[in-house]
Amino acid sequence: MNSKHEIEIQISQTGEVKAHIKGIPGRGCSDVAKILKDIVGEVKSDTKTSEYYQPEPKIGIDIKH
Repeated sequence: MNSKHEIEIQISQTGEVKAHIKGIPGRGCSDVAKILKDIVGEVKSDTKTSEYYQPEPKIGIDIKH
């Protein structure tokens, strides 16, 4: 799994914003996209890459008594 997270943001001369979220699979990507939407405003399109459909990392905690 790619442990590097990136958000590539492009702003055109007309003010249109394009963002590409990299390194965050599944629901995590949607969470970041929602934050960007809250900052930028209206979303004209949303395209999910193959990375979105990759399994999310599992976090496990072992507790020993």
